[in-house]
Amino acid sequence: MTMRSKFFVATVATLLAGAALPAMAVTLRYANQGDLKSLDPYTLNETTTIAHHGHVYEGLTKRDKDISIIPGLAERWEISEDGMTWRLFLRKNVKFHNGNPFNADDVIFSANRVRAQGSNFQTRVPSGSEWVKVDDYTVDVKLKSPNPIMNAQWDTWYIMDKEWSEANNSVAPTPAAATTPSYASLNANGTGPFKIESHQPGVKTVFKPNKDWWGKVEHNLDEIVFTPIASDATRVAALLSGEVDIIEPVPLQDVQRVNSTANAKVLAGPELRTIFLGFDQTRDELLFSNVKGKNPFKDKRVREAFYKAIDIETIKSRVMRGMATPSALMIAPQLFSLSKDFERPKYDVEGAKKLLADAGYPNGFEVGMDCPNDRYVNDEAICQAVVGMLARAGVKVNLMAQPKAQYFAKVLKSGNYNTSFYLLGWTPGTFDSHNVLFDIEGCRNDPQSSRGESNLGNFCNKQHDELTDKILVESNKEKRDQLIKQAYQITFDEYGYIPLHQQALAWGVSNKVTMTQRADNQVLLYWAQKKE
Repeated sequence: MTMRSKFFVATVATLLAGAALPAMAVTLRYANQGDLKSLDPYTLNETTTIAHHGHVYEGLTKRDKDISIIPGLAERWEISEDGMTWRLFLRKNVKFHNGNPFNADDVIFSANRVRAQGSNFQTRVPSGSEWVKVDDYTVDVKLKSPNPIMNAQWDTWYIMDKEWSEANNSVAPTPAAATTPSYASLNANGTGPFKIESHQPGVKTVFKPNKDWWGKVEHNLDEIVFTPIASDATRVAALLSGEVDIIEPVPLQDVQRVNSTANAKVLAGPELRTIFLGFDQTRDELLFSNVKGKNPFKDKRVREAFYKAIDIETIKSRVMRGMATPSALMIAPQLFSLSKDFERPKYDVEGAKKLLADAGYPNGFEVGMDCPNDRYVNDEAICQAVVGMLARAGVKVNLMAQPKAQYFAKVLKSGNYNTSFYLLGWTPGTFDSHNVLFDIEGCRNDPQSSRGESNLGNFCNKQHDELTDKILVESNKEKRDQLIKQAYQITFDEYGYIPLHQQALAWGVSNKVTMTQRADNQVLLYWAQKKE
């Protein structure tokens, strides 16, 4: 190399070293076992879907990294002395992604829309409440009875733009069972930290930061790319190869494998969700059974037989590989201190056979079972284990396991609760027992009430509902806990449900990424940081 060439190379190197090179765009790639069918935030009350929507939409309240309630689109609120009126003071200078200003009209519109037919979030707002505009940034909520925990679910009741919804024929919510997508199910317009750049249902959704967001930015992302990957093996391989940065869930059999690699780890912890089995206890004849003219599940002895035929310890050790906590109640023990007073009935297959015989089914019977195969940890495997266990008691179960979009469209209210026997998971949106007692265990016989909206089989006990109403307004914790215990005791004694366990959280995360894992299992990427 000549002296002149050396001088030229040195000069270029010096210039490059001093130049302000543009920063590389930070793209975070996330994969989940389930897809994102609809962008309408009132279509599906399901944690993964709610978390996706939470990047785009916001509620009047939010929850912090410890799940405590903090202000959101409402800066503060006041409750009247009689507890019958809440006054909400809304945040000013907030804009929707299309530039429309956020104000009281949007809150009142959203309160009506979320309670409309087709919404899967009707319990987020008291059915008889009246929402009154005081001025553009003040709303009064007038109640028929006091409700001290009314705002406990507002972090996942997302506020929509009235003007945008009306202009795009999206005033009505999109039901989960809808066969034709609405504008709101394919497009989104929130106030949140990210915008939807593109959405291909079941294929890919791309999020971009909202540069005009009112809040404090805690991420360093320029883009989020969500891709559903149903196959466990493919999802894990994508994480380990660096093709994706985060996966949820990590299959239990692959936890050790992921942790032993140099480029990824498993974030693990207890989850607040309870996985359980439920029965159709309302129809006079089951939709999917060889028993005609009557409903076996209306007989407590049959429900007890199913309960006792299920070996929960085998499910824990073999199906869940130890990463589950068997439960006697429909709520995680972290959320109700008196859970310790309840003990699961013992596994007893011979006792189950006798109960079935006493109920008039000495040879058992046949029944259909609905189960998702991409929603909960090892959901289909749990259902397959249940099928085998009930077979030992003489019951033939015909399992229909399908992706969550089809599953929920079939079994939820919008699908007319089209199930006889099913598996479901539930995390109380309020992190309080009232939510379980009202939404899951409450009678759904009053069409004017949202009680029992997610009570797919309609377990119903009037004394239980009376206790639930007292629990809502009782402010003394000790008295309230005793009322809650009485209500759970009714469901427990009636074998209204078969609680199985609380599953463990297992997120696969690249070592390039730091993020917060909340016990409600919402993967919230507005707290994520990624190193390139």
